[in-house]
Amino acid sequence: MLITRLTSGINTPMGKINKHKIIHLSSVHKPFDIRIFHKECRSLAENNFNVSLIIQHDKDEVIDKVRIIPITKELNRFYRIFRTTWQVYVKARAENGYVYHFHDPELIPIGICLKINGKKVIYDVHENVPDQILDKHWLPKGLRWLISNGVKFLEWASSRYFFDGIVTATDFIGKRFPLKKTIVVKNFPKLSSQSEELTSVPYKQRSPHVIYVGGITEQRGIKEMIKAIELVPKQRGANLHLAGEFVPHNLFLEAQEMAGWDRVTFFGLMPHKKVLTMFQSVRIGIAILHPTKQYIESLPIKLFEYMSAGLPVIVSNFPLWKEIIEKHNCGILVDPFDSKRVAQAIEWLLQNPDEAEEMGKRGQEAVRRFYNWEGEEKKLLQFYKKIVSCDS
Repeated sequence: MLITRLTSGINTPMGKINKHKIIHLSSVHKPFDIRIFHKECRSLAENNFNVSLIIQHDKDEVIDKVRIIPITKELNRFYRIFRTTWQVYVKARAENGYVYHFHDPELIPIGICLKINGKKVIYDVHENVPDQILDKHWLPKGLRWLISNGVKFLEWASSRYFFDGIVTATDFIGKRFPLKKTIVVKNFPKLSSQSEELTSVPYKQRSPHVIYVGGITEQRGIKEMIKAIELVPKQRGANLHLAGEFVPHNLFLEAQEMAGWDRVTFFGLMPHKKVLTMFQSVRIGIAILHPTKQYIESLPIKLFEYMSAGLPVIVSNFPLWKEIIEKHNCGILVDPFDSKRVAQAIEWLLQNPDEAEEMGKRGQEAVRRFYNWEGEEKKLLQFYKKIVSCDS
């Protein structure tokens, strides 16, 4: 164990608490979010921290040593930002933890309040929110700029003057925060989970299908994927398997009207364990996200889960992704807007199964050596050790 149990107490305005009591907070994410629950919370719980998670759920329960404390799910964004965040704060105070680790920018004011009340506070930055806002075309352009800069300033000020630590999902995001307070914990797959769920189905015995897992949106390339699968010659027998949720819902209706939809198998949202087993029934993993500010410097977990499952990948030719794919020779880079090129990449991998299998093996080995949660977990635990010991 990297972390030994801390039994000493400390007095704060909210009372005496134990220094190993950790509370994670989210008003937005699903209860079994891969990064929050399956990685960070479970890793801390397995290393002798007393971990609770305040999040949208239907009941109070303990799973894998993590206590889940439910808050009400609000469908209306306005109510979520105000009513749900207040509910999070009330429950957070009632728990009287030592470290509060929150995951949504709308909870920054809650984090500041908890810090004022003597708590240790960590802000976990999953995405580059200021840049995300600039890509929201449903907002007027001038308003986008105003909101983006407002969020950027709020993150800058709170991270420097209030929060004890910042955890970011990528190096690019980490550059915006104070170096001494910040650690980058990347969203790589857990090798233990992969080995538990994956069976050894020989590559050439798998169906000639392509899989995409995650949020299904225009900016994540859903229309280009459907067009591409339509262009792959039917004699290849290739279908596109989708596991995720369409956002917004009318995009689902548009997708169904596309000519290639008859070669799409839509599974909807699926438990993570079942998604991992699905990887054994297909030949190719795909992620052709558009080059927006939100995605071009991202490290999507789907990419590394495909690689971990031994799948050759077809991905957008972003510089960061290009570096990974070319270094390990584990896939094909494409212009995400060029459906014809995507179709050609799919056909090449299906026509050349020996080379495709070798690509998959190289990607799998890269994850085992470099891109796994077990390595990131060590960084997270050392970071927590520093946070909880600074008052000792």
